[in-house]
Amino acid sequence: MEVASIIALSMGAAWASGINLYATLFMLGYMASTGNITLPAELEVLTNPMVMTAAGFMYCVEFFADKIPGVDSAWDSIHTFIRIPAGAMLASSAIGDVTPAIELTTALLGGALAAGTHTTKAGTRLLINTSPEPVSNWTASITEDLIVIGGLWTALNHPVLFIIGLIIFILFMIWVLPRLWRIIKFLFRRIGSWLGFCEPPAPLTKNTGKSIISSGQDADFSP
Repeated sequence: MEVASIIALSMGAAWASGINLYATLFMLGYMASTGNITLPAELEVLTNPMVMTAAGFMYCVEFFADKIPGVDSAWDSIHTFIRIPAGAMLASSAIGDVTPAIELTTALLGGALAAGTHTTKAGTRLLINTSPEPVSNWTASITEDLIVIGGLWTALNHPVLFIIGLIIFILFMIWVLPRLWRIIKFLFRRIGSWLGFCEPPAPLTKNTGKSIISSGQDADFSP
């Protein structure tokens, strides 16, 4: 069971970092400082009041930035260079005192997992931003925060259950990311055509995944 707990904490921190890094840092630091969990020595720095204050402040900034259409996607773009390395670092630190080979392997897996969750979030937000109303942004942002809090709580208290859920989530990412990329690429080409940078894209097809030229036909975004 201890091995499962270590894996759940390591991969859970990486997974959550790709969605909301600052909520992850603050939650781990708070739970450790209140005695609810025991962090590995390499992660005890998260309980430092200075680190918790910085994480809490940045979470407050992200809380509002994440709910403004357009600003949320710009925020995600910037955090591509923050969430992924942080996820790798948290994963390797959470594994404890191990050999350099295991530590590097964990960092690679953690970075890849953080990249996957970050890309899924950022891609979903780009699609949501095609709608002019802000309600969907607020709903998505609050849902993401709840997922991070619930996922970390599960990882810390029910590691086996979290690992099973993580495997399901990874399978979902493998299925959804190619479809997200296909739709996002279509949207960028359409915007480029409006600006005169390229030709209008051909509509997306439902079954074959290939483009067919059909004037006046709306794009089908069904996966």
